[in-house]
Amino acid sequence: MLAKISKRVSIPSASNKLTIYSDGNDDYTYVLPELYPVDFINYGQVVKIREKGTVVGKVKRVIYGNPNPSDIEITNIENFHGILRERIGRLVRKTKCFPKKKKQLENATELFQFHWNAMDPLPNKLTPAMMEQFHARMEGEIREAKRILIGQSHKLSVEIAEKVLGRSLR
Repeated sequence: MLAKISKRVSIPSASNKLTIYSDGNDDYTYVLPELYPVDFINYGQVVKIREKGTVVGKVKRVIYGNPNPSDIEITNIENFHGILRERIGRLVRKTKCFPKKKKQLENATELFQFHWNAMDPLPNKLTPAMMEQFHARMEGEIREAKRILIGQSHKLSVEIAEKVLGRSLR
């Protein structure tokens, strides 16, 4: 899984750290440093405190870097995992649908991911893919506007310089 993450995220640096939050599973503390330099990681954990099987509290701890402890949270991913288990029968433990082959599980998960991102609109009537496309288009329009403004600014600067010098600079 972490190998897939390393293919999908930009390479972290000192100014652009990779931020990851997880539950108390210590496996990440050993695997992350194999993929990225520890100086480029902000990693925090939420460890649930249980009494007789019931969660009675949680402790947030910083493992690598300096993430803000108030930002260390895993409720969004836990919610998404609940949705996956609810909508993909193969992810529910102890059912007849439980996959016998890894490829079956991968196919079902990718099909759900496509449906979730491209076909299932959120309350705002847009899918995540539509919103991403909108943001990408807006970023492109902002870049174009900056290019035009810089060009106009340069043209205006030349015109002002020509007036001050009393001669053409072109």
